Amino acid sequence: MTGILKQLFNVDKPVIAMVHLRPLPGSPHYNVSDTIEDLVKAALKDAEALENGGVDGILVSNESDIPYLFRVGPETVASMTYIASRVKEGVSIPVGVDVLWGDARATLAIAKVIGSKFIRTLISGVHASDLGLINTEGAKVMRYRKFIGADDVRIFIYLNPEFASSLSPRPLSIIAKTLRWLRMADAYCVSGPMPGMPPDIEEIKRIKDEVPDVPVIANTGINKENVAKYLEYVDGVIIGTSLKVGNITLNPVDEEKVKEFMKVVKSVRG
Repeated sequence: MTGILKQLFNVDKPVIAMVHLRPLPGSPHYNVSDTIEDLVKAALKDAEALENGGVDGILVSNESDIPYLFRVGPETVASMTYIASRVKEGVSIPVGVDVLWGDARATLAIAKVIGSKFIRTLISGVHASDLGLINTEGAKVMRYRKFIGADDVRIFIYLNPEFASSLSPRPLSIIAKTLRWLRMADAYCVSGPMPGMPPDIEEIKRIKDEVPDVPVIANTGINKENVAKYLEYVDGVIIGTSLKVGNITLNPVDEEKVKEFMKVVKSVRG
């Protein structure tokens, strides 16, 4: 399974960068003067900056729809489907989807419709989050994936979601091993406690020891200062905050930061 990332992104240790959409219709911070084309324009500007900067893939999420729902409404699905399809048409690198927070069915549905080959979502465990209790119902999600014919959509699973703690006391490495047996994940995303904070490298090592054949992706807190260290152990990284203007998560992408970051990554790749 470790070849999945190479198949998707045509490179070892890919960098997948975030396109954080502006607040969408129906969310608390939506600007009613924004048209859908305004939202598309902002997303495309970020996506083009990321591609020009040299990243290997893009992940589109509704990051600005704070505070997040665990099951989004049709207005979010409709908006994200349209915007993500336009982003996918506007760049030549792979584009994935993540509907926050952890709405796996909506994420799979959008990916299926726009032809994305990967998603990031939450389908394992029960979690006590800052926004309430999350019951992922992963078995139902996997059946929904089969129902809509999305078996070719690779699932990058949040092994430990930001904003939340698992109610299970079992170590992440053992959970990863169980999920491998259950055939529920194509890659594991390991997070820090919140966006912008890196994951525990020792935890990553333990996961890799238990499940060496499943890709492990550093999901949060990666920057040009620490990426070389993390790429010694992980199979790829997802990055958002440190590529933004002022290192602020919901700000636009800074293309120069992207180029500086990718220069470090390429030196590590050799």
